Amino acid sequence: MNKLISLIHPVPRMPEFRFKTPIMWNINFGEQWAVVGANGSGKSLLANMIQGRIALRDLDGKIEYNFSEPLFEAVRTISFKDIYTMVDGTTAYYQQRWHSQDAEGVVTVKEILQPIAPIEEIEQLFDMLSLTDILDKSVIFLSSGELRKFLLIKVILTHPKLLIVDNPYIGLDAASRESLNTMFSAMAKLNGMQLLLLLSNPADLPDIITHVMPIKDMECLGGVTREEFIGNVELHKQLFNYATTEIELPRKRVESSVHQVTFRMEDVNIVCGTRTILKNIDWEVKNGEKWALTGPNGSGKSTLLSLVYADNPKSYSNTLYLFDRKRGTGESIWDIKSRIGYVSPEMHLYFMEDIPMLRIVASGFFDSIGVFRKCTPEQEAEAMEWIKCFGIENIAHRSFLSLSSGEQRLALLARAFVKDPDLLILDEPLHGLDVANKERASKIIESFCDRQGKTLVYVTHYKGEIPQAVTNEFKLIKHQ
Repeated sequence: MNKLISLIHPVPRMPEFRFKTPIMWNINFGEQWAVVGANGSGKSLLANMIQGRIALRDLDGKIEYNFSEPLFEAVRTISFKDIYTMVDGTTAYYQQRWHSQDAEGVVTVKEILQPIAPIEEIEQLFDMLSLTDILDKSVIFLSSGELRKFLLIKVILTHPKLLIVDNPYIGLDAASRESLNTMFSAMAKLNGMQLLLLLSNPADLPDIITHVMPIKDMECLGGVTREEFIGNVELHKQLFNYATTEIELPRKRVESSVHQVTFRMEDVNIVCGTRTILKNIDWEVKNGEKWALTGPNGSGKSTLLSLVYADNPKSYSNTLYLFDRKRGTGESIWDIKSRIGYVSPEMHLYFMEDIPMLRIVASGFFDSIGVFRKCTPEQEAEAMEWIKCFGIENIAHRSFLSLSSGEQRLALLARAFVKDPDLLILDEPLHGLDVANKERASKIIESFCDRQGKTLVYVTHYKGEIPQAVTNEFKLIKHQ
């Protein structure tokens, strides 16, 4: 038998998990597949069905597997939302990240991996991804990009028959994306591991992929070869919901700020344990300037932004000015946060409540981590205006936890804009978005930057995503 897995018209028990038309799909031995579609199109549901996480109706269709191992060992899934599963709870991660003395009981990368595989195999994979320098680091000190690569290696070391990866390249710098493709190819040759990538952008299709399953609005459109998919431009347009009208931002809430310097840091140094993260940093950003913050994974970008956003207690031991005022001269954290809109890859970690997405967006008025306060009707109405701006009003009242990772990202982006902030800090803002939503979000960011007195700091590993409004770059290096 040449089939590794066969989906023969499987029908989930729960109606909300059902596809519009019956699924007939064979994944043959030696094939490397990608499922390509928009945010919320059903990619993750399809992956969950294959992995047995969604119960099927007894009499309607089936999924056949051609391997002897238990399903949970043979088919493994990695989603970027899983990168913090090795840390015990959000509070532990959030506190330990900035307090090195709290990290004594936190295991290192090597200690987590040694029970899984021989040290020689571990070191080979880490060398392939140029990650040998993190083997002895505590997990809480890894950057989001390093965490993602670590989780990939952790799962690959278990030698699954089929590895399903949700948007494997988001959060990775160019060198890491290239080395990840090399690792995928090597693992396929050495261990016979097959891939199923869930992609929101046809341009992310790596060379190793041989077949593509296009998916749109909970309907599989039929598997095609890599060459057929790449050459079908009309199919690409069909898969993604591009905005056909001009995007109009909600009204301005606040008057343009007249401060001179949005923030300035002088000779900033951050050391965690024995590792230097930031060294002798001098950076001034004036009112209305637009900056790109760049640097490889692990260079300290998120740490630097945590100083500005008042999340890092080490900022009190460094010289930092915010909105013309020296940090630590009587202002509260909430005074600072009230003027800043912020989104980061880690933010998903702090919003795990089973509540309507509208409330998540409206929580941006309060700047808290999590949802603790109830909004006024006026605030909810304003939040809804931003939700409409991002094109997700049809899911505004659905549970945040039921949304796809891309839909959650759009909600958290809308949350960053609701209070019309003086400073917008966008750390990988297009993380996990499909090509159409990237285009929409980029237009919103550009339009917001046109407003007088708005300052932007933008972080991305994709040069092509940097807004046209950006005229300055601050580049960090990675310290060994």
